[in-house]
Amino acid sequence: MTTILQISDTHIVARREVVSGRLDTKTPLNDLVQRIQESRDEIGPIDALLVSGDLSDDGSEQSYQHLRDILAPLMLPTYVIPGNHDLREPLREAFLSDGYLPKTGPLNWVRRIGDIHLIGLDTLIEGHRSGTLDQATLAFLKTTLGSIASGPVLLALHHPPFKTGIHFMDEIGLGAVPELSDILSKYPKELRIICGHIHTMMTVTVAGHIAISAPSPSSEFAYDTRVDAPVGFRELEGGCLLHKWDTVFQTTRIGPVAGAGPFPFKPA
Repeated sequence: MTTILQISDTHIVARREVVSGRLDTKTPLNDLVQRIQESRDEIGPIDALLVSGDLSDDGSEQSYQHLRDILAPLMLPTYVIPGNHDLREPLREAFLSDGYLPKTGPLNWVRRIGDIHLIGLDTLIEGHRSGTLDQATLAFLKTTLGSIASGPVLLALHHPPFKTGIHFMDEIGLGAVPELSDILSKYPKELRIICGHIHTMMTVTVAGHIAISAPSPSSEFAYDTRVDAPVGFRELEGGCLLHKWDTVFQTTRIGPVAGAGPFPFKPA
């Protein structure tokens, strides 16, 4: 069995700052880390942590170091991909010593973790909220999938490769990438796509494979499909996802708090 913990859209800023003048992103992440730590016996072994973009809200060096400090108690090998709020070079510098990020160019990488091939793709267009998969990234994905002889694939990117129905998010989404669907449709083995960006859990089929978006630890975008829906975030802690491989993929949401119980069932 191989288990990957996914945390997404942490939006960390400098230590005494908040996001958009009101959102504290640090306390919910600290609380989530504590929740995971308290649940380790229940969850079982975790092989690695993936942070799927928007690690920082401002791309500052200080925010990336602060994020590393918050995540440190988990003591997990940590892998990251950039989101639209990140800046590529500060992010690269903050995590380069971990040994998996390329020293130049897009932040695309692949690592074998237990039974899983974990692939990270860079969808960042700096200065824009929408994302893209450029030709270099698509070529990397095609070559990487072609070289994998066996074993399941967990493919991570920040922007969802699907429409969400949330208009203001779809306007800053990945956009149409027919080459991606072509590459994925030709991959015959087990592959699961995981992403972030929309701050909520959603499951969609993409090119014959299941794609799942992760919640954010600190905020949520409402599933409001009206064209004139309010644009903004809700202060709602969403938790994280746990992806397990044991002959099949299983994805479980870990909520931000544990409810009371468990209480025994009483006979009718």
